[in-house]
Amino acid sequence: MHNDSPFHRPQAQRGGLSRRDFLRKSGGGFGTMALASMLGKEAQGASPIIHPSVTHPSKAKRVIQLFMSGAASHLDLWDYKPELAKYDGKPSDFGEKVETFQDGLGPWMKPVWEFKPYGQSGKMLGETVAALGAHVDDMAFIHNLVSKSGVHSQATLLQATGFVLPGFPGAGCWVSYALGSMNDNLPTFVVLPDHRGFGSNGVKNWDSAFLPSQHSGSIIYPGSENPIADLNPHKSGTFITAASERDSQALLASLNREHAATHEGDQRLEARIKSYELAAKMQLAAPEALNLKAEPEHVLKLYGLDRGPQAWPAEINADEEAFYFSQKCLAARRLLERGVRFVQIWSGNDNGFPRRNWDSHEDIQRDHGPLSNGMARGTAALISDLKQRGMLDDTIILWTTEFGRMPSSQGGKGRDHNPFVFTNWLCGGGIKGGAIAGESDQWGYKPMDRSNPTTVYDIHATILHQLGIDHTKLTFRNNGIDRRLTDVHGHVIKTLLA
Repeated sequence: MHNDSPFHRPQAQRGGLSRRDFLRKSGGGFGTMALASMLGKEAQGASPIIHPSVTHPSKAKRVIQLFMSGAASHLDLWDYKPELAKYDGKPSDFGEKVETFQDGLGPWMKPVWEFKPYGQSGKMLGETVAALGAHVDDMAFIHNLVSKSGVHSQATLLQATGFVLPGFPGAGCWVSYALGSMNDNLPTFVVLPDHRGFGSNGVKNWDSAFLPSQHSGSIIYPGSENPIADLNPHKSGTFITAASERDSQALLASLNREHAATHEGDQRLEARIKSYELAAKMQLAAPEALNLKAEPEHVLKLYGLDRGPQAWPAEINADEEAFYFSQKCLAARRLLERGVRFVQIWSGNDNGFPRRNWDSHEDIQRDHGPLSNGMARGTAALISDLKQRGMLDDTIILWTTEFGRMPSSQGGKGRDHNPFVFTNWLCGGGIKGGAIAGESDQWGYKPMDRSNPTTVYDIHATILHQLGIDHTKLTFRNNGIDRRLTDVHGHVIKTLLA
């Protein structure tokens, strides 16, 4: 599996001067380059390197991943099972011994919301996500997805990085590594966390791990006073002047030159300086990109952002959930429009009661209701916005969660973890709208065809394919192994391609 292409060889083996040697012999090294960039000088004549995994014309340029943290119930949102309504309240019988996370093997429990058909495809949706009914003919559902783990941290890592253990790059990191930036003034991979904090594993879900550090996700909180931490001096730093800033950058450049001269082949310095360069450019580009109020009134109204949260009820409700999720969706569209390649939006991170994450052991209706309704409204606005701008054609939206929930009840109103089957959906970017790939069984307990389930590797392989990338060739050698996002698995789901 070792890749001998020039792209994978160390700099010293490629022939000619390395970038590091060229910069040093040109009289300044990385430090001077960073300083020049910070002072607004543009590097000239740089040719982009095309990764050898880019093998065919792309159908998509960008990706938005919507991640529901805590395990959203496929049975109450997307995967209609009339048998559950027919046998509601009767003892559950799976025909085999079942091991669940919290022994949630109570009676069968019908969907807590009514399902109705939508679109020409007649796709059945739970009423709590009815806002997406207008878009089902643009969406493709996968109802036979399986996970390797029923533990939140491991299953979240699997969906985010392709591995159940930490230490592997997030999917957005791999896309950044393969395709590079479309705008040097903004990050290639941006993460928009839930406004209450991080989900399971935190930054491990979007860290670059063994890939160069510049490919890590950059965390942004749209709508907050400081959307990007430490991008600008603190308001108390009145002693910082333009002159002192230039002097400090000159000192930093000198120290970087000195360090680079004595640390041949150390990629950490290059990554660190690239982060400084990007931070300097973002000081100008990010405020404009994140200025949601610059949108015309009709766009703000589409997203439900034409009134601020201060005008809303203080308690958490569906409207407030819609406001914060929609805020992230609009920020994502503005970032993608300006060249960001991969945006990850997280929903749900609050372990208090009532829960405001998707881990609904106690009460599906109480917990899922506000989150699902807010998510559906924000996502519906995003799809409409992308479509009317002509961006949906080359933007993939992926809706995912770490696993599903059981068809049996837990405590009467909740559902336990179900890693045995759950739902993802895709939209845009050359995905066939109205398609369904794979089914779950009559209970929504396991795949209908247990011998041929869909895995996260297949989802990742399909997205990379639409980006023009052969997932088997997107590798990086680490500790003697050519690692890849799809590990040694994955097939493109051809039935989902338009």
